[in-house]
Amino acid sequence: LHVPSGDVMPIYDAAARYMADGHQLCVLAGKEYGSGSSRDWAAKGPYLQGIKVVIAQSYERIHRSNLLGMGILPLQFKDGDNADKFGFSGKETFSFDMGQDDIKVAQDVTVTSSTGVTFQTTCRLDTDPEIAYFKNGGILRYVLRKLAA
Repeated sequence: LHVPSGDVMPIYDAAARYMADGHQLCVLAGKEYGSGSSRDWAAKGPYLQGIKVVIAQSYERIHRSNLLGMGILPLQFKDGDNADKFGFSGKETFSFDMGQDDIKVAQDVTVTSSTGVTFQTTCRLDTDPEIAYFKNGGILRYVLRKLAA
């Protein structure tokens, strides 16, 4: 569903339309997000669809790393929180407040929905090198910038 228009279309077409309109996308996910995936392609697909943030209850370890390697911010709901608890339908928009300082390992991020719900998540950038990768838009861009320098 392309939310602004109400048009039903293939996922790829909706993603392309959101990107053409300048919208960045967020995935709301459950437990062990990325389990059973085909590893790195499971993160490349969301990247190519314009997804910038995933908020999950928990992550499959390698998938979380692959997401941030593509420049996608992995956030995690606090224990007991999930999309259903907050009544999210998937039609909301979200804003993110990471604070005024530099990004820190496992810092809290405040998320506010267009429905007025505000909640805390944990940023799942778990090491300083992961923060550097994310700040550079992913590991490939990080490596290319290092090589160019």
